[in-house]
Amino acid sequence: MNLARFPRQRYTPFATPLEPLPRLSVRLGGPEIWIKRDDMLGLAGGGNKTRKLEFLMAAALAEGADTIVTMGAPQSNHCRLTLSAAAKEGLACRLIIEERVPGSYDAHALGNNQLFELMGAAAIRMVPAGTDIPGELAREAEAVRAAGGKPYIIPGGGSNPLGALGYAACAQELLVQSFELGLAFDHLVVASGSAGTHAGLLAGLVALNAGLPVTGINVRRPRAEQEGNVHRLAVATAALLGTPAPAEADVVARDEWVGPGYSLPTPEMVDAVRTVAAVEGILLDPVYSGKAMAGLFALVGAGVFAAGQRIVFLHTGGSPSLPAFAGDLRAPGQN
Repeated sequence: MNLARFPRQRYTPFATPLEPLPRLSVRLGGPEIWIKRDDMLGLAGGGNKTRKLEFLMAAALAEGADTIVTMGAPQSNHCRLTLSAAAKEGLACRLIIEERVPGSYDAHALGNNQLFELMGAAAIRMVPAGTDIPGELAREAEAVRAAGGKPYIIPGGGSNPLGALGYAACAQELLVQSFELGLAFDHLVVASGSAGTHAGLLAGLVALNAGLPVTGINVRRPRAEQEGNVHRLAVATAALLGTPAPAEADVVARDEWVGPGYSLPTPEMVDAVRTVAAVEGILLDPVYSGKAMAGLFALVGAGVFAAGQRIVFLHTGGSPSLPAFAGDLRAPGQN
């Protein structure tokens, strides 16, 4: 797997930490749990989208773009980090916000919504759930061209084969760290949303013959739909790399912890976010890493991951959105 063939803008000049979670492991009473701290990636506030943007922004710059056009949900970590990358490169950035849950977008909310304004988004336009997002991105790009600009479209989550290379690179980084630490992992757990992180990991791990199974914890879609999305993108990413494609059987995206819908809080998510903060001092987010950790808690409780195993949890970031969910995350009885 030769990733050096692809242009890359480095936004994180180090490997993200791979740390044990000893107090959480004791609390759960099951396997030894480690965490890959991709919340500590570069750009404003960190998170998994930074790895994808290293490849996507390199392509935009190579094409001479002066404006990035992308989309995300309210409180989108992807929009925050794309804005940050655009600011760093001196490019304009235009955002389309898909209100996946009616009434959930507040332009004046704290968290990532506040950062959209702070980092100078050139335009922010909200559209309702069910909108033809590729069509909206194309129309926004055409408006840039009509004004004399040169747009570059980045899909939601940065989740196309080029963006997914960021997580093929992460798979390689994780295996090097595992070797240097002299330990092997039995399983990897990650949030599965727009599919790029999950698919890139699978493509990279299969290319490297790692033998490390991945369980995605779905944050939005029914299991069968999400597994189909992840597999298609993993196959396309492997084709771009020129490496063997992951099999359908390699893709697991469990949906039991989605709750009432994307970004909507659940008691299990709240417990996971509060527990990890209290016992390890690590901040998860309510939309992705919190629900993924809730899934890990449940799998340990059900004996799927047992004592004697070593599990690595990929922290995809998202803590800058926490102020927008303060009311959901406070302990009972607090104002």
